[in-house]
Amino acid sequence: MRVSRERMVEHREKILSSAAKRFRERGFEGIGVAEVMKEAGLTHGGFYGHFASKEDLIACATERAMSDSAARWERVMTEAKGDPLQALTENYLTLRHCKDPGAGCLFPSLGGELARQPVTVRRVVTEGLQRFIQTLEGFIPGRGEVVRRKRAIAAYASLVGGLVLARSTADSALAEEILDTVAESLSHSVASV
Repeated sequence: MRVSRERMVEHREKILSSAAKRFRERGFEGIGVAEVMKEAGLTHGGFYGHFASKEDLIACATERAMSDSAARWERVMTEAKGDPLQALTENYLTLRHCKDPGAGCLFPSLGGELARQPVTVRRVVTEGLQRFIQTLEGFIPGRGEVVRRKRAIAAYASLVGGLVLARSTADSALAEEILDTVAESLSHSVASV
């Protein structure tokens, strides 16, 4: 039975949503294609009608996760009542984000694995990372493009690193202390401009 073009698009969206979430929760090797397809309500046999390989799925799901996060960032920062970076920091460095890697930022969940992925995946990561940095650059004060870019990179590294450390501990009080300390540090570093 042939599937309509619209249904194929719908199926691909389900696969990508499932894969983007589950990869962030379990890692790239922690879930197989059959399980992603089952979660999407599809059979394993239909996978190759959408993707050439698991690597292709990883690249597409990575792009999806990063695109979703970038859109969320832009919305949070654009709609901020006060300081956009503070709004992002308050949205990003939370226990809720810590406890829900499947709905959060790709880098704290998969950063270590991304470095070992094939170049096709790392190209997608590079494009997404550039987008995050450029978004931050647009909201970070500083004299000149170079200064804003450096501050944007440092801010993003602080956000990701803080979340990685907070997720790594079994002590929720320590996790919250890490998140609060990183948020305070970011606030002071931008305020001292």
